[in-house]
Amino acid sequence: MSGRAAYQQSGGILGGNHAECIETVRKTELPQCVVELSDEYDRRVGDRDRFLWKWIHNLFDAFTLPCVPSADLEEVKTTKTVFTMYITVLDDLADHFGDEETFEQARRLPHAPESVRYDAPGVDTDILRFAEKLWTRVKDRLTDAPCYEARRDVFQFDVRQALNAMDYARVLNDNREIANLAESRHHGPFNMVMFPYAGIDLMWTPDFDETELGQLRSLLMDLQKMARIGNWVTTWERELYEDDYTAGVVVEALERDIVTTDDDPERAIAAIRENGVADRFEEEWESRYRDALGERYDIESFDVARLVRGMRTVMEHHVASYGQK
Repeated sequence: MSGRAAYQQSGGILGGNHAECIETVRKTELPQCVVELSDEYDRRVGDRDRFLWKWIHNLFDAFTLPCVPSADLEEVKTTKTVFTMYITVLDDLADHFGDEETFEQARRLPHAPESVRYDAPGVDTDILRFAEKLWTRVKDRLTDAPCYEARRDVFQFDVRQALNAMDYARVLNDNREIANLAESRHHGPFNMVMFPYAGIDLMWTPDFDETELGQLRSLLMDLQKMARIGNWVTTWERELYEDDYTAGVVVEALERDIVTTDDDPERAIAAIRENGVADRFEEEWESRYRDALGERYDIESFDVARLVRGMRTVMEHHVASYGQK
């Protein structure tokens, strides 16, 4: 048994009604602005099934900070979906295209737009202009948020962290001899952009207690590690066929000499399965989930347990959408 069928027949975090998850995603109605940007994404960057944007837009209900005012929730979700599009453009440039030149210019848009060079050697101007359009849409929405100025500095730092994680993945794929699990565990979780998402939530949440920000970030560190594992255990097979060696499951297999970068994907996948590498990551997810539910975070601004439980919903959707995003 392999692939999606293996996931669907396993228990623990991989149980649940997968068909119901997929149906919920497929029925998700995207805001018109997201539909238009999705069509433009396909024309200017590359085909991305609209399922991906529905998947994340729907899931924001599970892991948006519960303190976001209900009246602003749709605005927050739309802003985060457009932000996800910007992040995905950068991820495509770094991971799928290996386009260092365009990536380097596009990553400057949030914090140093005046330094962006559209005429730099090797830059794909069409993709860079689209990335600029996406970021401008995000920024225009954020500047209307009541706490934009108060939260901007930390938000921009968190965005830089996410982009740096993508750059690490690009460097790793170009220099596979540097692969090691310690760095993958350090850099990889920031690619899940849990911190920028929470930063957007907080821009619309004036009542959040400032003294709890440190504890919130501690919680986010724990949750984004779970999100990263969820992504790793449901994408590593596909990524091997794409010549992508950044998933923690694959990095551990390389580190333990279970596989080499010269192995063909089918041989590598079989060896990783035989040695139960992905299984251990799934068990780690369960352990982290229990720990997060039992941890006493000093946060009174929202129901922490509700947010943690939302990560199980995220994991269930990762598994249900195996091979579809």
